[in-house]
Amino acid sequence: MRAVLTGHSLWLDQLSPLPQRPALNGSLEADVVVVGGGFTGLWTAYYLKQLDPSLSVVVVERHHVGFGASGRNGGWVVAEFACGLDRYAAMSSHDEAFRLVRELHASVGEIGRVIGAEGIECGFHKGGTIRFARNAAQLERQRQEVAHEHAAGFTDDDFRLLSPDQTRSIAAADGVLGGLFFAHTAAVDPGRLVTGLAAACEDAGVIIVERTTVESVGDHVVHTDRGDLRARHIVQAIEAYTRDLDGERRRLLPVYSRMIATEPLTAEQWAEIGLDDRPTFADDRYMVIYGQRTEDGRLAFGGRGIPYLWGSGIDPASEVRSDSHARVDAALFELFPQLRGIGITHRWGGVLAIPRDWTPFVHHDPDRGFLAAGGYVGEGVATANLAGRTMAELITGADTQRVGLPWIKALPRRWEPEPLRWLGVRSSYRLMAAADRIEDRGKTSRLGITLANLLRGS
Repeated sequence: MRAVLTGHSLWLDQLSPLPQRPALNGSLEADVVVVGGGFTGLWTAYYLKQLDPSLSVVVVERHHVGFGASGRNGGWVVAEFACGLDRYAAMSSHDEAFRLVRELHASVGEIGRVIGAEGIECGFHKGGTIRFARNAAQLERQRQEVAHEHAAGFTDDDFRLLSPDQTRSIAAADGVLGGLFFAHTAAVDPGRLVTGLAAACEDAGVIIVERTTVESVGDHVVHTDRGDLRARHIVQAIEAYTRDLDGERRRLLPVYSRMIATEPLTAEQWAEIGLDDRPTFADDRYMVIYGQRTEDGRLAFGGRGIPYLWGSGIDPASEVRSDSHARVDAALFELFPQLRGIGITHRWGGVLAIPRDWTPFVHHDPDRGFLAAGGYVGEGVATANLAGRTMAELITGADTQRVGLPWIKALPRRWEPEPLRWLGVRSSYRLMAAADRIEDRGKTSRLGITLANLLRGS
């Protein structure tokens, strides 16, 4: 087994060497300038060219395509909003919120369609998500969740409860009391998807410039360290890195997650574990974990560790903290103790973005020619597709159901200044970890329920 690659995303490491694109060389004009070479920006560019091939579209990226969360995530194409349906229903109506969620569900299949049409080899497979209930409190929350979703209009084809035997027949996780199956998820190699999508954009005529730092975004202009980009429409699609723009430090909260990847497992090991249909998997602890069986037979697994740095900091050294990664290792081997001693080949981390109200958003200001999207709370692979498609339709004036969805709204209000931001986030995460410990002892944690609801603004 080769040495562990610390700080290297499995997905991007397997692409090495990455395609190299030139930096911006002086000022430029275009119909649309997209800030950010991740999923949101690239999907926007892709659909713009599908809707109107005559448009000139430029994507500007500070590092390389997929540098941020798009190349470091868990590879869950999961059609869920962290805030759930109810928050959007409160902004509009139940029917409108339900329509939004159904559009997100459909985005999983839409991503699969584009992957097939463009010939992108990225291990896309729609196997759903299984969430294990491993204590009585988690089991009761799952029962309540499925009852709530069914009352909202969803069915067993979307969410269904699993018995202990049904759960174990899908995956032999330790200590399972039951489970919940969510149908609208695919597993994917996000590195190959984001770079394949970039290539499809370029084939359609999109210009992508890399190694160009955006300093500020104004009305119809993007100021960079290598010249100004002027356009009729500007799309801001940089998620957690919004904090680097002038005046935007508190717009979205950058929160860290860490991941590991195992060496490829043997056929005998997979026979012990299961996951034959490659469902993504987690359990229902408050401190989120997430995993998938990769196309090449590894486990890619992650979780939240040290969640937030003072001043909305983003620090590469924090992505590889040994104490945080030790927690991820422990969580994986707690789920699958039969894997203790398996080789870990990659350890990495990255930041996701949380808006103050926990609701992912699309923003459109036609007077300024300005659009933005983000705040996906770690569930952005599918959501970015819907956001990008919607922004392309808003720009081109397409008359679709998506341009009236209730997540098209004002920019989220800013987070509190320090030290309130740091104290609030750090304290909340410590209390949620304590809630998990209480539930593992066989008790129900009212503290955890209250905190989860407060964090989601419900």
